[in-house]
Amino acid sequence: MIKNSHLLRHTVAAIALLVALAAAVPPAMAQSADALVVDAREALRKRDKPRLLALRNATTGHALAQWVEYWELANRLNEAQQAELDAFYARWAGTYVEDRLRNDWLLELGRRRDWANFSRDFPVFRMNDDREVTCYQLLTQHLAGQDVRAAAREAWYAQRDLDDGCNLLASTLVQARQLTAAEVWREARLSIENNRPRAARAAAALINTHAALAVDELNDHPARFLKRSSDDELTVNRAELATLALMRLASSDPEATAAELAQAWQRRLGAERAALVWATAGKQAALKLMPEAADYYQRGLRLLGPQAPSWSDETLAWAVRAALRANISDAARWEMVQRAINAMSAAEQRDSAWLYWGARALRARASAGAAGDADRQSAKQQLEALSVQMNFYGKLATEELGGRVALPTPAAPISDPERTAARANPGLARALLLIAIGLRNEGVREWNWSLRGMGDRELLAAAQQACEREVWDRCINTSDRTRSEINMAQRFPTPFRNEVLAKAREAGVDPAYVYGLIRQESRFIMDTRSNVGASGLMQLMPATARWTAKRVGLAWRPEMIVDRDINLLLGTTYLKVVLDDFGGSQALAAAAYNAGPSRPRRWREGGVLEPAAWAETIPFNETRDYVKKVLSNAVYYAAVLAPQSALPSAPALSLKARLGGPIGPRDARAPQVDRDIP
Repeated sequence: MIKNSHLLRHTVAAIALLVALAAAVPPAMAQSADALVVDAREALRKRDKPRLLALRNATTGHALAQWVEYWELANRLNEAQQAELDAFYARWAGTYVEDRLRNDWLLELGRRRDWANFSRDFPVFRMNDDREVTCYQLLTQHLAGQDVRAAAREAWYAQRDLDDGCNLLASTLVQARQLTAAEVWREARLSIENNRPRAARAAAALINTHAALAVDELNDHPARFLKRSSDDELTVNRAELATLALMRLASSDPEATAAELAQAWQRRLGAERAALVWATAGKQAALKLMPEAADYYQRGLRLLGPQAPSWSDETLAWAVRAALRANISDAARWEMVQRAINAMSAAEQRDSAWLYWGARALRARASAGAAGDADRQSAKQQLEALSVQMNFYGKLATEELGGRVALPTPAAPISDPERTAARANPGLARALLLIAIGLRNEGVREWNWSLRGMGDRELLAAAQQACEREVWDRCINTSDRTRSEINMAQRFPTPFRNEVLAKAREAGVDPAYVYGLIRQESRFIMDTRSNVGASGLMQLMPATARWTAKRVGLAWRPEMIVDRDINLLLGTTYLKVVLDDFGGSQALAAAAYNAGPSRPRRWREGGVLEPAAWAETIPFNETRDYVKKVLSNAVYYAAVLAPQSALPSAPALSLKARLGGPIGPRDARAPQVDRDIP
């Protein structure tokens, strides 16, 4: 039941505080009382109403009683009444579970169309981060006579998939003639692009029933739909449906889409729709790392002429990546990069990736001599602003400007009063207790809620509390939130230092690289398990662990995977194997560690790219983010691990040095690929 005995020993102070606050469980009963809370969470998973009710009554007075009561009420929310909710809010005012239940209840009220109680509860909903609740709220404002069109479009377009709240909002505004047909078709396009067939159908249904049925057909059989539609008179609705069919076809066959456009559909659809389809084909080709990707995008841009494309941020992002990867002239590459970034939303343009590549494009396209001085100065200023960010592109910007990555000025030590205030925070104490008894998900949510509104000093004190209890993910993530006061020991801690250094050196791998990988993989939580089954500090898949154990002569048993020292042995050994297989490239090896070696072998084919461009064009979102963060982490760990009497070497503190030389097809003189590596 208690997963981390060391952590449990360090939660005594937190438990004592909660006991005092909540009219305590006697010490001799603490362990059995904790077990009842864990049992209640299991009863919720099973939707066991009688058991939840019994456990709610049995845990009255426990430090986590509010959670058990929340689970019991949330499990029967569809039959609850407002008075029960009001009583719960009053009992647990100001806590995470109060606001969490209010979120659940607002969704229920929306489904009940109980706008009176919804309007009463919403103003005190503090998280306010649920998009469906936002849609219900916008609907109540519309019913009260307010103009919500702009906010409604934004919320509707951003829905992840069809939900009742946003669909009801959209249908109500369409009936009130406050959303146009063009805006409805845009939602259908976004839904097709993001593979949300139910949302696409629901949007088309707002046009008419025939459009909804057509979306069903084109989603299942786009090529057949296009063939049947080839002789139809192209009304606006038919043109929109053909556009959706071509976008759907592009998701599986960009080349077939390009052929359809070239043969007839570009002429029939007109410039704006055809440009969108070319861009969609470009995006899908870029995801498949097809050499035609940039050409497809360029065809779409040429159709638009000087007009800015109104494509989604995701489509524009892949236009940049296609340009970075393409075998085209530098002039064409940087023009395409700049045009795509300039067309992104203001929020997307602030992403560090587009700040960096935008500055590179601006500098590359600057005219020679004095005529280009203003552009070069603007690019320099953009890189300077980016260089203060402690991330992958912040480091690249620093080095692009000729600087060297340096550690920030250390924050002042945490004072005793600051420590005392953090220990006295009941939400943080509850979170630590939840994590200690194995309810990590709930503990993380309680912890993050409790950080709301904290300044840098409070965040550092809270992070220190987590660090001292070896709750490393909360230690790191909390310290990462500070803006001006930076504590590198919290952000880049070195748990199990002797063991990690020893295993890394035995394997022949840079310890800073290993630490950078572990920080990204598991945040140093030893018993963590990913949704695909990777386990332990270095998040090994069972098959990989078994293969590596055989390689080092270890008699393998599945339970070994979460043993700290064995996990480190196997993880560092495997990392060395993939590093050697990829010629020592830390970028390629990190990608192989995350996605398996066969994928980066494919991703390196094609032209020769600068390594930062190669990393940015990795087609898997998770792996792209992973590679950038592991290498960025490693730069800081090189400094953190350096002896106090010596500075780390310049290459160790250089992200470009870690990225290595250009990445392209495997050198014919290199050893044969080891196909046995899992």
